[in-house]
Amino acid sequence: MTHSIFCVHSSVQWLLLATLLATRSNAAAGITRLDLSGAWEASATSSNDWFAATVPGSIHTDLLAAKRIPDPFYRDNESSLQWIGEQAWSYRRSFDVPEAFLKRQHVLLHCDGLDTLATVLINGQKVGQADNMFRTWEFDVAKLLQPGTNTIEVDFASVLPLIRAKEQERELPTWSYPGSAYVRKTPCNFGWDWGPTLITCGIWRDICLVGYDTGRLGDVLITQDHSQPGRVGLAVQITADPPANPPPLKAQVEVLDPAGKRCAASVVELAVGQGTAELAVTRPQLWWPNGLGAHPLYTVNVTLLNDQGTALDNVSKRIGLRTLHATQQSPSSPMHFVVNGVPFFAKGANWVPPDVFPNRITKEILSRSMTDAAAANMNSLRFWGGGNYEPDELFDLCDELGLCVWLDFKFACATYPGYDPAFLENVRQEARDNVRRLRHHPSIALWCGNNEIMFFRGQDEWTTNKMSQGDYYCLFRDTLGEVVRADSPGSDFVTGSPDCGDVHYWEVWHGGQPFERYRDIHGFISEFGFESWPVPQTVAAFTAPEDRDSVDSHVIKYHMRSNRMYVGVDEDGTKGTDKIMKLVRLYFREAKDFESTLWLGQINQAYGIEYGVEGWRREMPKSMGCIFWQYNDTWPGTSWSSVDYFGRWKALQFRARRFYSPLLVSGDVNEGAGEVTLWTSNDRLDDVQGSLRWQVTDLAGVLLKSGSQEVSLPAQKSQAVTTLQLQSLVQQYGATNLLVWASLQTAGQTVSESMNTLAMPKQLALLNPGLHADVKGAGTDWSITIQAEHPALWTWVQVADPDARYSDNFVHIEPGVPARITVRLTQPVEKPEFIAGLKVRSLYDTYTTP
Repeated sequence: MTHSIFCVHSSVQWLLLATLLATRSNAAAGITRLDLSGAWEASATSSNDWFAATVPGSIHTDLLAAKRIPDPFYRDNESSLQWIGEQAWSYRRSFDVPEAFLKRQHVLLHCDGLDTLATVLINGQKVGQADNMFRTWEFDVAKLLQPGTNTIEVDFASVLPLIRAKEQERELPTWSYPGSAYVRKTPCNFGWDWGPTLITCGIWRDICLVGYDTGRLGDVLITQDHSQPGRVGLAVQITADPPANPPPLKAQVEVLDPAGKRCAASVVELAVGQGTAELAVTRPQLWWPNGLGAHPLYTVNVTLLNDQGTALDNVSKRIGLRTLHATQQSPSSPMHFVVNGVPFFAKGANWVPPDVFPNRITKEILSRSMTDAAAANMNSLRFWGGGNYEPDELFDLCDELGLCVWLDFKFACATYPGYDPAFLENVRQEARDNVRRLRHHPSIALWCGNNEIMFFRGQDEWTTNKMSQGDYYCLFRDTLGEVVRADSPGSDFVTGSPDCGDVHYWEVWHGGQPFERYRDIHGFISEFGFESWPVPQTVAAFTAPEDRDSVDSHVIKYHMRSNRMYVGVDEDGTKGTDKIMKLVRLYFREAKDFESTLWLGQINQAYGIEYGVEGWRREMPKSMGCIFWQYNDTWPGTSWSSVDYFGRWKALQFRARRFYSPLLVSGDVNEGAGEVTLWTSNDRLDDVQGSLRWQVTDLAGVLLKSGSQEVSLPAQKSQAVTTLQLQSLVQQYGATNLLVWASLQTAGQTVSESMNTLAMPKQLALLNPGLHADVKGAGTDWSITIQAEHPALWTWVQVADPDARYSDNFVHIEPGVPARITVRLTQPVEKPEFIAGLKVRSLYDTYTTP
């Protein structure tokens, strides 16, 4: 495997020094935090066999780092590691507490994430218990600590006995792991149809001690008023956590503009620990989604002061000045997003956890992922309900890049015990913790109660496959909706997806229907997709050489969960691998070998999703969004993703940059009539003048017909520009021997290109394109100019460096119109080495040569 895990274990002296430094650095602020993350020990609770562990972390990554288990992602190792989830596990460490710290009026143990059924002990004494992975837990530990050395232990019970016992009492209808809905834990931790079953436990987020005296900031809510032109009013509602008889407290509030200059300030008295500061930002710089404008961010600093003006605590939040709403479906319009009063077409993908083990999700991984989404011209991401509540850093990136977030609460594809008051209260606290943590982010467009549970919603009573309508609405409308209304006023909330008029369309994948069926649906399509294999280097990372003789080998199929998960056999009677091959063979010819099959699967996936997206963009505003399933992977394997587990772009991601382009030319083909209608789409807020050029060639690249015209592209409109009547060419050359090329230029630059056929790709008798690559560059940066003697469809380059970054790929190349692709390597190489590892191929090269 090329993927590795890094565990850093510090010495006791280092830990003591870090603790003292943390104490000193925060003392002036009035609140002191002692970090307890870092080096711990772990053991099966039933034994006394302790080994090094890391917090934040998980038991699987700790066992792997200790060389006690093999890599769970390699081959079929996952199947032999199910015993880990059956065990109870314990974590412990010692830590030093300065005597001064214990003199604080309040000393709390603050836990940002305990996974999941946890009992916490300090110096051998029970502190408390936790039963929700998604909540923040605090325990009063002042009486249990002592000056000098202390110990902490966190014991994690396995969730499996609990959910099995609950299932014996009452089965919950589900598409996923039976009984898993009884515990508040990552749903896909129990397996999904794109990920493994690796049931984790551990301290998965930060843990620390908090000490304070007079008070601390408990909550800061920022609301905006855009009703007056040229200004935005800010109401900053502040709640402090004071003692029972609080002394006089104040809050100082300042607002910094995107350049860091103070633009508003106020001081507010906190009566009984509460108060509201009213401020105004004049000449506001509005926040816009990617492709529609800039994404300026303001900073709101809140400092808690005592009556002498001493700072006790501080909170800083970045906000964007904007209105952003989700308008639900009506008889006259589909569901759509509206920013600053402007409706816009949502373009993006569904986000799942980028690793089974959250502690391996680094800031670098998140940054690369969000940057790649923006680079592919996405303006929206749906954070799916079967994962984790995403970390603050991810929302920061979305704020900075203009990526609008559809945010699901973490419920998916199962029924939940909405009849249980204790469960509802647990969920209420979970929702409050996460809404308050995230609500200030301008990128959040919509809070959504669940994913696809409406399909389990029945009538008055529970049945063997439905939950009662009353319990459904009690949990997903009333409990969650009440939290959003109370703690994020002005934000939009919907009960679930596709509850709000959006569309989940799975007849192509689960029903075995052709891609043409995408033309039958309209609106806001928030889930649709088709699977493909990852790039060969990724396949090599989880397989042995003997696994790579066929896509039907045991290990290749093992890493496609649609072969194995709850979905099972679908409507068309096939499983995952068969589904891919069925449509590959419908649209393309047989691949000549194993690696060509992998690439052809990617080309097929990109072909189908591009077909759907271009159609929906053409019919705007009848359709106002497409969020394909899925953007990323949680482990290396076969899935619907456009970017694989290691961050390597598939063909779909490269094509997405083209079909999500703000200015788009696309072709609507009427094969029977021999017509191609060329459309333009403009998602921008301004009108654009451009030039549309088109030509028709045969498969040898001989020009048969061409034309051009000036075109006006009105803002946020799609329009049919011209219909090419090609009946005579069809009669003379045959539909299978024609290619229609179109390009859109603005300001002398080509901004979009389209290639269309009047027959299925497999019916094209492609010629050897005679590809030639001219290479320039040095070190890590290279430029490849590709020319073709004959049309080269879906042409891509590949270099030896598995993590090289490409400016483009899977392009259509006309003779005489070279394509230039730049490549950035992770390590510098000399030119002979670069050329030796370079491969340039096209669709033609995947087929067996006639």
